[in-house]
Amino acid sequence: MLLKAAPTLLRICVQTAIKPPAFYLSAGVVSSRDPLCAQHKGRLFSVSARSLKNNKRKSLWQQFAERRNMDGNTEELLAPLRKAVKEQGDLVRQLKEEKAPAVDVSKAVAELKARKRVLEAKELALQPQDDIVDRPKLEDTLKRRFFYDQAFAIYGGVSGLYDFGPVGCALKNNIIQLWRQHFIQEEQILEIDCTMLTPEAVLKTSGHVEKFADFMVKDVKNGECFRADHLLKAHLQKLMSDKKCAAEKRAEMDSVVTQLDNYSQQELAELFVKYNVKSPVTGNDVSPPISFNLMFQTCIGPGGNMPGYLRPETAQGIFLNFKRLLEFNQGKLPFAAAQIGNSFRNEISPRSGLIRVREFTMAEIEHFVDPNDKSHPKFQSLADLELTLYSSKAQTSGQSAHKMKLGDAVEQGVINNSVLGYFIGRIYLYLVKVGVSPDKLRFRQHMDNEMAHYACDCWDAETKTSYGWIEIVGCADRSCYDLTCHARATKVPLVAEKPLKEAKTVNVVQFDANKGAIGKAYKKDAKLVMEYLAICDECYITEQERLLNEIGEFTIETEGKTFKLTQDMVSVKRFQKILHVEEIVPNVIEPSFGIGRIMYSIFEHTFHVREGDEQRTYFSFPATVAPYKCSVLPLSQNHEFVPFVQELSEALTRNGVSHKVDDSSGSIGRRYARTDEIGVAFGITIDFDTVNKTPHTATLRDRDCMRQIRAEVSDLPSIVRDLANGVTTWAEVENKYPIFEGQETGRKETTEE
Repeated sequence: MLLKAAPTLLRICVQTAIKPPAFYLSAGVVSSRDPLCAQHKGRLFSVSARSLKNNKRKSLWQQFAERRNMDGNTEELLAPLRKAVKEQGDLVRQLKEEKAPAVDVSKAVAELKARKRVLEAKELALQPQDDIVDRPKLEDTLKRRFFYDQAFAIYGGVSGLYDFGPVGCALKNNIIQLWRQHFIQEEQILEIDCTMLTPEAVLKTSGHVEKFADFMVKDVKNGECFRADHLLKAHLQKLMSDKKCAAEKRAEMDSVVTQLDNYSQQELAELFVKYNVKSPVTGNDVSPPISFNLMFQTCIGPGGNMPGYLRPETAQGIFLNFKRLLEFNQGKLPFAAAQIGNSFRNEISPRSGLIRVREFTMAEIEHFVDPNDKSHPKFQSLADLELTLYSSKAQTSGQSAHKMKLGDAVEQGVINNSVLGYFIGRIYLYLVKVGVSPDKLRFRQHMDNEMAHYACDCWDAETKTSYGWIEIVGCADRSCYDLTCHARATKVPLVAEKPLKEAKTVNVVQFDANKGAIGKAYKKDAKLVMEYLAICDECYITEQERLLNEIGEFTIETEGKTFKLTQDMVSVKRFQKILHVEEIVPNVIEPSFGIGRIMYSIFEHTFHVREGDEQRTYFSFPATVAPYKCSVLPLSQNHEFVPFVQELSEALTRNGVSHKVDDSSGSIGRRYARTDEIGVAFGITIDFDTVNKTPHTATLRDRDCMRQIRAEVSDLPSIVRDLANGVTTWAEVENKYPIFEGQETGRKETTEE
């Protein structure tokens, strides 16, 4: 059955004439016009990196536009791909219903993922290319203006580590501050700050020590490391691109690529030998794949007796402090806790700038809720919010993401519950507020095979970039997994008490330990075993009971020791009892934000080029997150301007407006360009009218539309403050103050009004 319904990607590509995703990645810039610029005579325009180098050659976009005209209707092109995905999705569901062998299900799922990737690549290629950023130009601007750069650059740099410069640091801090305001303050979330050093026992319980790993190979001569699946994929794609490669061999290799996620360590090793994979840098042999844990390991204390790690996420600190946080909240559910801080993952092959790094800033929320009441009291305020959802059903049916109201999504069961739906809505509003384009933002639901076994539902906020769709925020219903695991390991009950309106009778499942038999077998350690058995939950007890019945024993691990328990040592008892207060293990809704990835998405979505001068680039950051809200620019270095510059700078500081004074000797146009290039939202210019006329006035310029108004110097700081805080808009400012057309006086003129 599996073989019949598993056509290779090669055949799909040939049948549908698919262009590779590189098409999309390399296309030129075409930026959409900002609404504020609608009346301005200048327009943003398209720049192709290749056409700038060689005007005689057609840009990729021109080539694609011609190709698209020949291809005809977009949906006709996508139809066979959608059908292929739907057929494979149906097969996966059928195999699961029939309880087919796990290996068959895994292969079918791998094929489904591969078909989804092909469909998505084609959809991206067929979409209008007017929003593809010129990445080389963007990266040049970011590096030249020191938004960020590779760390330890004068020593040759270290991959996956970056330093933020003054502008990048200010932007990052503003993004984080707005996050605090949007979530912590508005939702009354409890913020904590936990240590980054984490003992091994904690991460062993959470599963990170065992499962947080990738397979790696090494160059046998120089020791250079490569992620095994990435290297094998690149090697096979190179072989398949050879015109001499036979169709049968190409199909075989294509099948291997589609199933890379499912190969074991031994299977990967055999494939490396079969296809003679070498180091792509030196051509040397590589070692067999080994499992490499992605956490940075260290020892806590000088004796080296306590192994530990730099935390791979911020969430665990919140779970470990659950009991204290619950007490702080007077024992009431629901409540939420949050943490912002750096996490560390020792990526084998960091790449794509801020998207895959070894040290990164996270902002995570853990919303603890009664598992029997996953309703949010404020959900109705967002029920009519419309956003782009890419459900699991749509993905397995070959459909595209589509707009949907949050209320409808929860009501129809697309989103599991209103708490999850509420946070998805709040995430959307935050991302748009900090500068992510709504047209390039979607929420993709994890398919069943992607979700952790303990998760009820999981959605990723994804942004469209020159790298394709990338995940920037995850929002998952993690059920009670984390609290249960840590409670079992520490023997500390991480539960909340829920008063019952009426007493109720409940069924209780407990271990019934034979103290004598356990004491005889484990002597002094018997107490450890008894304490562990006393705090086990019903799910765990039921699973161990099954093992007792099938093989007569099961093992437990506590405080670094392993104990084998047999039927004569422990049994399971069931009884009923009357409860007036119910103990519940809260479920957790977890929004998890990657600040670096959000920043990179904002960079791409707000990067533009001025018409008529492709060297003039600028970032249209929202004023609320712009690194500097305002620049103060004297028209020249005339000493008469100095008092006004000082007066404005002091007043802006008093109003809490971050600003930058540029009194260098360059022309005013050049200085405007410099401040635009780092995303300064507004600019105050002091000219001779400021000096010669009373009351003293100066001009205020908007970065995006480049229009200016004239207002009294004393009013300007509060105007900029209100613009930066979102209290007023530029359109409202233009309606209130006269548009600046040009200064009326010169250096020696004096005019009294």
